Amino acid sequence: MSDEAPRVELTPAAADLLRRLRTAHGPLMFHQSGGCCDGSAPMCYPEGEFRTGGSDVRLASLTVEGVAEPIAFWMSKSQFEVWSHTRLIVDVVEGRGSGFSLEAPEGVRFLIRSRLVDA
Repeated sequence: MSDEAPRVELTPAAADLLRRLRTAHGPLMFHQSGGCCDGSAPMCYPEGEFRTGGSDVRLASLTVEGVAEPIAFWMSKSQFEVWSHTRLIVDVVEGRGSGFSLEAPEGVRFLIRSRLVDA
């Protein structure tokens, strides 16, 4: 992957939601664990609420205009092996996921879209 291309990007809708969540909850982080159903969706937590460790990879520090600090995007190593050839695009869609992600009460959920790195 090129050094100029970010590994993780945000859609404008995702950035807008992150600004609202930051105002309500303070500094934020993402973690995508893998698995089925909502486990394959990125979960947004207050920074530090989800403990990361040796089985996780920090893919990005996302800069969002209007948010004071970068938002870390973590992924489990096993999930990263599957997604390593793609650029991840964090988007927002209507509907509530069943996870513990901060956006659930908003009636929306974060979703990953992807592009092949060389595409």
